[in-house]
Amino acid sequence: MSNKKSMHSFHIPVMGLAYTIDSPIRVAQYGISSVISIIDDEIIEKMNRLYHQRNNFSYTEISNKVEDYRAKRITAYLDMVHEVVHQKFITFKQELSKSKEALQQFIDMLPNQSDIKKGLESFSEQKENFTENVLKFLENHLSPGSIDVNVMTKVDKDNFVNGTQLPVIYNDAHVSLRGFANSKLSSSIVLSAGMNPRLYSYFESFPDFFPNEKGELKKKIILKVSDFRSAMIQGNFFAKKGLWVSEYRVESGLNCGGHAFATDGLLLGPIMEEFKQKKNDLIASSHELMVNALTQKELPVPKQPLEMKITVQGGVGTAEEHEFLLENYQVDSIGWGSPFLLVPEATSVDKETRDLLSKSKEDDFYLSTISPLGIPFNTVKGSTNEFLKQEKINKQKAGSSCPKKYLALSKEFGPEGICTASRKYQTVQLNLLEGEKEEISLKEYDKRKSKITEKSCLCVGLVNSSYLESEIPIKGEKQGVVVCPGPNLAYFDKEVSLSDMVKHIYGNENIMQETDRPNIFVKELKMYVDYLKNEIDEFSESFTNAQTKKWKTFKTNLLEGVSYYEKVFAETAFFKSNLEAVKLQLANYKSKIAALEIPENRKA
Repeated sequence: MSNKKSMHSFHIPVMGLAYTIDSPIRVAQYGISSVISIIDDEIIEKMNRLYHQRNNFSYTEISNKVEDYRAKRITAYLDMVHEVVHQKFITFKQELSKSKEALQQFIDMLPNQSDIKKGLESFSEQKENFTENVLKFLENHLSPGSIDVNVMTKVDKDNFVNGTQLPVIYNDAHVSLRGFANSKLSSSIVLSAGMNPRLYSYFESFPDFFPNEKGELKKKIILKVSDFRSAMIQGNFFAKKGLWVSEYRVESGLNCGGHAFATDGLLLGPIMEEFKQKKNDLIASSHELMVNALTQKELPVPKQPLEMKITVQGGVGTAEEHEFLLENYQVDSIGWGSPFLLVPEATSVDKETRDLLSKSKEDDFYLSTISPLGIPFNTVKGSTNEFLKQEKINKQKAGSSCPKKYLALSKEFGPEGICTASRKYQTVQLNLLEGEKEEISLKEYDKRKSKITEKSCLCVGLVNSSYLESEIPIKGEKQGVVVCPGPNLAYFDKEVSLSDMVKHIYGNENIMQETDRPNIFVKELKMYVDYLKNEIDEFSESFTNAQTKKWKTFKTNLLEGVSYYEKVFAETAFFKSNLEAVKLQLANYKSKIAALEIPENRKA
């Protein structure tokens, strides 16, 4: 466990199932933290083999016939990543201590106000004992970026053997947690997609998540949340079990990559303001509950509350936005996700997909309904998956063969579950629709057919890009690539080096050609206004009083959010170059929101 302060004020969040599968191996030596998805043990095993070969490690395959093979594959891969990062970090420190050119290149990648940067700059003119002094400084101040992992809590399918359901600990997310918990890593697990009480309770099975006698945690819990209320509820749930949430990773509900968990009109600025104002309440509540639980369990009790970080991500694209979030909301780090899809040194993306992302414009990025989870999903037009999916629909063979079944969560046809993107599911639904064809309009028929066939196989589509980049053979039915960038990527239009991307984040270089990119808060506001309008338009004539109440709350929250932004932009020293444009945009959206008519339930 390292107490050294993080070198960077940004991190790379998880992207898809495999876009960050080996990101720590690529960037951790520079002090950059990143997150690996650990749900798909198949690609994990193949990447494990690949990196064992590259590093001349002795590799032993973990067959799917081995008991608990999925958890063991995850543990083995994470242990290998830990070893490779450790070796690369040692080599990197040696390189910096022997080459002033390499040292200067690294200095250029550090935040401008960094104490480590200032310390390293003092060696640039030193001639005597350069290597010895630099190495000593590096040993005392540098640590590799964290090798964190992600589990989507909803991807926790029950598993069966010969028709018999296995115990809950063999559910998908439980297995992933066990794989991480049994690894050598001292890092964090990021839990996303909402609360899963059964999974959260399973954390009690692993001592590494409890504080030791020194009040240290070997393994930490990070919760990805969309608002303060959710953070308080989930944090207290863990605390009642003696477990501490070390970080709340706040993500924009809509202006993000992958699955979009829209709030009821709560905007990112007001949400972050609440975290800033109430962070101490969160700490105090969790600490009191944790102390009581640890006392009852007769485990070591920390005298003081443990460290709790608040971080934020979703749609950040300029150094000014980065600095504003750090300063105004006093957060510990900013997540930069989608822009790193254009950085070959950082993410696992095939060339065709990277080219698509760099060429795609604002209108190409959209909030889709392709996810089998039934949750809005940010993606981009023109992917190979989109083409192949339509080709199968045209041939009357809609749906996927569903080889992995991670999202086979619908219990519609039995306890073992089925995925709504599978051919089996879609065939049944299309046959039922065909039986109703004579009773409905052609427009309604086409709409319902599209709703059935629009689902994509994310389990395969979100890993194929990594297979292609690593030149790992892809077996089975062609699914193409599904890619899940946030809409912010529209304003980045070229492949860039890791160094240039980091310099862009810290304001030492500008890689963005787009001059009329909307402010991060204005962009999110637009998405929420469009979201509310679409939801009202999409609803049929039959809706409940509860739905009307929800829409009214949504509208109220949006109007309050705009008022908050008007005050923030009037007082801040940031964003002066386009302040007038922002004010006009806020006024425009305020008028649009006010004019939105919330329909009343006619049957009430």
